[in-house]
Amino acid sequence: MSLSAKQVGRLKPILFLLGLLPIVRWVWLGINDDLTANPVEFLTRSAGTWTLVCLLVTLSITPVRQVFQQPALVRLRRMCGLFAFFYCTLHMLAWSGWDQGFDLTDMLTDIAKRPFILVGMVAFLTMTALAITSNQFSMKRLGKRWQRLHQLVYLIGCLAILHYWWHKAGKHNFQEVSIYAGVLFLLLAWRFVRWGRQKFSPVPAVGNANKRAAVSASGNPDT
Repeated sequence: MSLSAKQVGRLKPILFLLGLLPIVRWVWLGINDDLTANPVEFLTRSAGTWTLVCLLVTLSITPVRQVFQQPALVRLRRMCGLFAFFYCTLHMLAWSGWDQGFDLTDMLTDIAKRPFILVGMVAFLTMTALAITSNQFSMKRLGKRWQRLHQLVYLIGCLAILHYWWHKAGKHNFQEVSIYAGVLFLLLAWRFVRWGRQKFSPVPAVGNANKRAAVSASGNPDT
């Protein structure tokens, strides 16, 4: 039984509260003086981790809704993507503020000196473009270009993994990042296989028409 758009809409407040749990946890740890011996490093890395988690959840929505035939779940994707951008912004502000003191010269020097910082900055700027254009106005204004633009989320995922991987390379600790990389690989592989089946399998014209109608009704094409 497919969930209706109204039923999925009722899930949004729950999803919103779940998205705020990391902040609640940070506040709780701060009140109890349990932010480790280096709170700045802990909060910076935690924000980065939650960026990646929210990004992977965003990419998981399309496979989940198609496998379980729940098209209305697409209505949750935008909020997940915006939470990913929110935590990415906190991650970037923690680095630029606490680590660099908002000194532009120091920031540019750090970007040039450490490649993983450069990769992270490119991912953040790309994600900013997607967040700015995540509204209905931009979708209608950009038309077909909107979907091509938002397919950059795949690049962002790869850059985020590379950023994390490079950061861990100094300590040769790849256990956690390997798990995230494996999840991203599965999500991208699923899309590649599905794209191949659609491209090389004949699809009746009626099927294409129904798909276009479904996309139009949701107001948010697959990515």
